[in-house]
Amino acid sequence: RMSRHAKKLRDHDINPCLAETDATTKCMNDSNYNKDLCTDYFLKYKNCRKFWHGIMMQRKRSGVKPEMPSAEERKKILESMG
Repeated sequence: RMSRHAKKLRDHDINPCLAETDATTKCMNDSNYNKDLCTDYFLKYKNCRKFWHGIMMQRKRSGVKPEMPSAEERKKILESMG
């Protein structure tokens, strides 16, 4: 059974970097936990977190709720950027 915290991390509306998380985990499993072989995945995850954290802080300053855009909203944001 998953904890409430684990469920949150698996929720697309809460975790904007779910795909990056899964890809990193898969790489680590496939490479027998050799971090050096997964550097690109870690970088993509880090960039994803950094990007959405910035969006979240901007929304927080502007008083926009919820601070983390929903999965649908995030898709539109990314599409608008090209």
